[in-house]
Amino acid sequence: MEFTGGLVVDDSAFMRRAITKILENEPDIRVVATARSGEEAITKAQQENPDVITMDVEMPGMGGLEAVRNIVAHQRVPIIMCSSLTREGADTTFRALELGAVDFIAKPDAAYTNINEVARDLVAKVRTFARRGARPMAAHEASERAAERKLGRDPAVAPMHTSARGNFECVAIGTSTGGPVALSHVIPYLPADFATPIVIVQHMPLGFTRPLADRLNAQSKLRVVEAASGMLLAKGTAIVIPSGRQVRLVRSLGEVEVQLSADDGTSLHVPSVDIMTEQVANVYGPLSVGVILTGMGQDGVKGLKRLKARGGYVVGQDEKTCVVYGMPRAAAVAGLVDRVAPLDEISGILSSLTSGSKAQRL
Repeated sequence: MEFTGGLVVDDSAFMRRAITKILENEPDIRVVATARSGEEAITKAQQENPDVITMDVEMPGMGGLEAVRNIVAHQRVPIIMCSSLTREGADTTFRALELGAVDFIAKPDAAYTNINEVARDLVAKVRTFARRGARPMAAHEASERAAERKLGRDPAVAPMHTSARGNFECVAIGTSTGGPVALSHVIPYLPADFATPIVIVQHMPLGFTRPLADRLNAQSKLRVVEAASGMLLAKGTAIVIPSGRQVRLVRSLGEVEVQLSADDGTSLHVPSVDIMTEQVANVYGPLSVGVILTGMGQDGVKGLKRLKARGGYVVGQDEKTCVVYGMPRAAAVAGLVDRVAPLDEISGILSSLTSGSKAQRL
């Protein structure tokens, strides 16, 4: 049997033991080393050459951010951040993702009520990243591309492969692993007068969707907020569905209202891309745009089938720019994607689809 070798980094001896136990309960995973600090993590990463690293966000001395920056500059090793369930922990985690970490989990401490779910999530991510060697673009690449876009050198958007009206009325975006960084390459590049509301589902633990919305809002010309029941969808506003809630959209007197509720126990993901895209399709029909970005699994396929059946249009992120080409691939294999595009082209495509002008044909 081929083993996945992991490096566990945390300043807490209890947490190092807990994460090691979670991983070594699996027959195909071995923890080859542990580290108590960022400095030790860098040394152990060079010595042991692990297949994957779990990295504590906050540590005395050199913290997780600096360790991530150093390791990804010298080694192509996937790093999964272990974040505390605090606002500060969330903000630091998002910065670590921008620097090159591939994903994160909520730290499995005694206060976390669903430790088994955290364990399953961690094991699945370790296996996925170790097998595929996935990681987003290095921090310097991301900075260079962002600088070019700010200077107006956006990549040219190729003509549509199918005729598509430019009067779509709602955009539904679904994403998972790699999504926070992917969204930061889409939402901040849309204009303030973007013509339609945007509904976003990003798979993440409880407590992280509001900091994500706030972070995107600070970067964007659009207004970006975490959704709340009773909120009305509006042009120029993107809403992020909260972790732990499912969304329903209700049209009344020309307005579309957001209603949030607990899951009924039938969905693997809460919130679910399937449920969100089905709701957008039901309300907006052929005036719906679905966007499926990087992520593990196939959440979104069922909902996008409904959106396509109602006459909507679907854009999928391409494999090269995905951290994990899972959700976009599943949608493409099912024949649901009208346009496959690199991440940095998607904002331009959405602007074209919702501008009121006719898109070109090949």
